[in-house]
Order: sequence, then C-alpha cells, then structure tokens
Amino acid sequence: AAMQKNTLKYSAVVFLGGASYGVMAATIKCALAEGFSWTQTAASQAFFGALLFAVALAALTVLGKRPVPLSPKRVLSLLGLGLATCTTCVLYNFALTMLPVSVAITLLFQFTWIGIDSSVATRRKPRLAEIVAAAVILGGTLLASGLFSDTVGHLDPLGILCALLSAVSCATFMFLSARVGCDLPPIERGLVVCLGACILGFAVCPDYFSSGALQAGIWKYGLILGVFGLFVPVVLFGIGTPHLSAGLSTIMASSERAVRNSDIMLVLSEPVDALQTAGIAVIMLGVAVSQLPNLLRKARPLAFEKNACNDALAL
Repeated sequence: AAMQKNTLKYSAVVFLGGASYGVMAATIKCALAEGFSWTQTAASQAFFGALLFAVALAALTVLGKRPVPLSPKRVLSLLGLGLATCTTCVLYNFALTMLPVSVAITLLFQFTWIGIDSSVATRRKPRLAEIVAAAVILGGTLLASGLFSDTVGHLDPLGILCALLSAVSCATFMFLSARVGCDLPPIERGLVVCLGACILGFAVCPDYFSSGALQAGIWKYGLILGVFGLFVPVVLFGIGTPHLSAGLSTIMASSERAVRNSDIMLVLSEPVDALQTAGIAVIMLGVAVSQLPNLLRKARPLAFEKNACNDALAL
C-alpha cells in the first residue's frame, strides 16, 4: 500500500512538471510575433533557467546550506542532461517557424510512445495499462491538435523532421532525468543542467547579448520560459521520474497537452472547438488509465482491512 501511495505521489509530481511545459507554445508564439527570432527564444529559456537556479542556490547558501562537491564526471553527465532538454527546445522552436502549432504539438507528443518503447533499454516489459494509456493519449492528441477541424495545407518536411526529433530528445531527457544525479540537491543539480542548456542555447544564438534582444524586451518571455520550461520541470522530473518507469513518466508528462490548448486559447485567442475539447478529455482519460493498477492495488488493502474489522466485531 505504501508503495502504491508513493507511485501515485510521484506520478502527480511528474504530471505537474509536464503541465508546466504547456505554457511554452503560446509564449514562444508571442515572442515570435513581437519580432524576436526562434534562436533568441531558445537562448532566453536556457539563460533565464540558469539564472533562476543560480539565484535559488545563492539564497540557500546564505541560509547555510552548502553545495555538494561534484566530480568532473558528474558535472559532465549533468551538462549532457541539459543539452538534451535544450535540444528539445531548439528543435521545437525551429519547427514552430515552419509548421502550424497544432501540427508541431502533435508531432512533439510522439514522445509518449517513444517513452514506452524506451523501456526496452531497461529490459522492462511495458505494463498493459501503460500501452493502453499511450494509445488513448495519442488518440486524444490527434483530436486535440485540430488536424480534423482545420485545413492544414502543405507541411514543410524539414519542420516535420525537427518536430519528430524534438519528440525523441524529449523522451531522452525524461529517460535520463531518472538516472543522472538524482541523489543531488534539486537546486544544485538544476543549475548544472541549465548550464548545459546554455551551451547549446548560446551556440545557436552567439550574438544573444550583443543583439539588443534583452533591451528590446525578450527578458519577459525568457523569464516565463525559464520558469516553466526549465526551473519547474527540471526540479519536478528530478524528484518524480526516478521512482517511475520511463513509460509511466512520459504518460504523466502528457498533461502538457491539455494545459497547452487552454493557454493557446486564452493567450493567443485561438478557438478550441468541441472536437479539441473532447481530445483533452481523452488525454486525461489516458492518464487515469495508466494509474488504474496503482488505484486498484491501493483499494484492495483498504477493503481487506474493512473486512477484517467486520470479522473481529462479529467475533
């Protein structure tokens, strides 16, 4: 019972981490509409994510919590984890310049079944509930994407490739997040991860500081992307994913899709029709399906205890 309770708890943590990603699409679109480039938004996310972790770590140091010494090997592994999450950001930002938001999101969401498939790397057979949940979520994603209600038109092959690769890198980040530096304090771990993201972010936008983008106001978008695209998910995934399978982690992170649709409707004033709303409901159903084994196992001990109490009273 305690194990099932912990699984539900860590699933909720990963669910919230995935939901934080949902803010990114509308924020990126707003930044692009204001004239900033996709490279500047990617660099802003990495820079402000690192800045937030640095401020948090400095505050903890002032309060008397000393950072844990890190070996060069550990630093390199955490930097690599940061490169993985920034790769998703770079590829997805680039894809948004060539594809409609609905198509880019649908392709990114292929990380759900990729996460299920990555269980092969751990020699763990996916549970039936995870396979069914992934199928339900992908079906809901297609409905929520708007592909069945809008005329999409010609799709750029390069944009499709970048969006699919962003799904691969996202699943890779989820997989590695459960295995790299999980025993470290979340803030210190997150800072090194974000420094790794900065390496790629500034590589694609080497003139970030000299371009005048910060003075022009990209900082407000960078701050939002840093909080919801790096700070929150890196901390929450670092806490939750080590206690879940790779497949279950990616399923719980699919909460991103529901939040993203709501965010696009509210911020970009794009309509969300009944079919898309139904798709969001189907995604949430898929998440619930993935948790059925844990909920049923949790209910059985409670039923057993109740019957035992009744038997004792009868005696």
